[in-house]
Amino acid sequence: MATYEHGVYTSENDTGLVAPVEGTAGLQVIIGTAPVNLLANPEEAVNRPLLVYRKKEAVEAVGYSDDFESFTLSEAISANFSVVGTAPLVLINVLDPAKHSADIESTKVQVNSGVAVLNVTGVLLDKLVVKKDATALKQDADYTATFNEDGAVNIVLVPGGAGDGATTLTVTGKKLDPGKVKNTDIIGSVDVATGKETGLEVIRQVRPLLSMTPGILLAPRYSADSTVAAALQAKTKEIEGVFKAVCVVDINSATGGATKYTDVKKQKEQQAVSNANAYAVWPYAKVGNVVYSGSSLAAALTAYTDAVNDDTPNVSPSNKTLAISTACLADGTEVVLDQEQANTINSFGVATFLNMNGFRLWGNNTAAYPGTTDPKDRWFSVRRFLNWAANTFILTYFQKVDSPANPRLIEAIVDSENVRGNGFVARGICARYEIAYNSDENTTTDLLDGKLTFHQYITPYIPAEKIKDIIEFDPDALATALG
Repeated sequence: MATYEHGVYTSENDTGLVAPVEGTAGLQVIIGTAPVNLLANPEEAVNRPLLVYRKKEAVEAVGYSDDFESFTLSEAISANFSVVGTAPLVLINVLDPAKHSADIESTKVQVNSGVAVLNVTGVLLDKLVVKKDATALKQDADYTATFNEDGAVNIVLVPGGAGDGATTLTVTGKKLDPGKVKNTDIIGSVDVATGKETGLEVIRQVRPLLSMTPGILLAPRYSADSTVAAALQAKTKEIEGVFKAVCVVDINSATGGATKYTDVKKQKEQQAVSNANAYAVWPYAKVGNVVYSGSSLAAALTAYTDAVNDDTPNVSPSNKTLAISTACLADGTEVVLDQEQANTINSFGVATFLNMNGFRLWGNNTAAYPGTTDPKDRWFSVRRFLNWAANTFILTYFQKVDSPANPRLIEAIVDSENVRGNGFVARGICARYEIAYNSDENTTTDLLDGKLTFHQYITPYIPAEKIKDIIEFDPDALATALG
C-alpha cells in the first residue's frame, strides 16, 4: 500500500561522475577479456570493436567486474572513467563463452523466502539447470535468474510454479573461464574459410565501422607476454595498409619477470619491446588496494593529455600526475622508487611511476631508445605527433584522389596544409610545419603514372627533459655588501 503523504518532501540523487574529457587523437583500442555473461546477448560482444563514451555505456557493452586479473577490459574501463577521466574507448573482447567456459559442478543452494543465491561468478544463464529434487525447473515459468552486484546469481522461485515451496535447489550449468583465454586469442587470426577476424586482427575494422582512426593500442596484462607484445608492435605500422598508431606495453613484473628496477632492461629485451611506436611501462600501480596494469594507466593518461591540449598529441604524458597510491608489482607488492632509480628505468627506454609531491608517469622515451637516438623515433610525443600528422593528411586529402592532377590541385593541397601548419607554429606546437611540391621529386614518368609527391617538413618541439641551473657563489657581492 502506498504511503499517505501530506506536507512538503524532498529527495536527493547520488552525485554523478564528472564527465570525462573527450579526445580522439589518442583513441585507445583495447583488446582483452570482459564478463560478457552479464549481457543479454553475450555473443554480440565477442571480437567486435565497440565504441563507448561513458562508463555506463561500457558496462552495457561488455559487462563489468572488479576482478581485473580475469577481466582486463574492466580494468581499462575503470582506469579511464574512474581514475583518469577520459573518453572515448574502443573495446574488443576476445572472451568467447562458446570456447572459454567450464562446467558448474552440482551445487545445492538454500532457499530463503523464495530466493536462492548461487555464489558463482561468470554464470551463463542460458546454460543454467535448476532442479527441485529430481524435477528440472523451467526458467521464467518456475523461476527467474538475475545477477546481483557482485556477479552472483539470484534464483527467484515463481509462486505456483514447480519449484514453489522448495527449501533447497540443485544447480548445474556453465560459467565463463577466463583462464582458458590464451595469448593466441589476444593476437587473433583470420579464418580462411569465413574471413572472420579475431583479437588484434579486429583493429582493422575500427575505422570502417566507427569512422575513427586508432591512436593507441593496448592489451593490458597480456602485453607482458613477448608474443603479444610483438603482435601489438607489428599492428602499429600499417593499419588498413596506411594508418599508423602507437602501442603501450607492460614490462612483465610478475614472478619470473622484472621484480626490481635493475631487472627491467633484461626483461624488456626478453620481451623484444624495441619499436619506435611502442611505449613500455614498468611496473603496475595501486589505487587504494586495487591493482592496475601500468599500460592501462599510461594509455589513459596519454589520451587525457591529448584531450586537454586541443586534442593534439604534441605534449608528453611524462610528469603528468596520476591519482594512484603506490607503484607495485603484478602481485601487488609495493615498489618504492627514487628519482635516480626511475631515471635508470628511463635509460632503458621504459617509463615508470615516480612519487614527486604526488605520483606521476615518468618517461619520455619510446621503446626504441637507447637503440636509436633519432629524435623522430626516440621521443614518444614526437613519434605520436608524426603518426597523427600522417594519418590526418591521409584522411584530409583522400577526397582529392582521382581529381585532375593540375596546378590547381597542387596549390590547394599546399596552401591548405601550410595554413594549418602556420597555426601549429603560432601556437608553439611545432618549430616548423610546412609542405612543398618540388618539381625534382615529380618526374615526368611519375606524372604520367598519375603520381604526385609532396615534401613535408614537420618539427614538433622535443620535451624539456633536462632543466639545468648553474649556481655560483659571488664573493664580490659579499665584499660590496659589507662595505
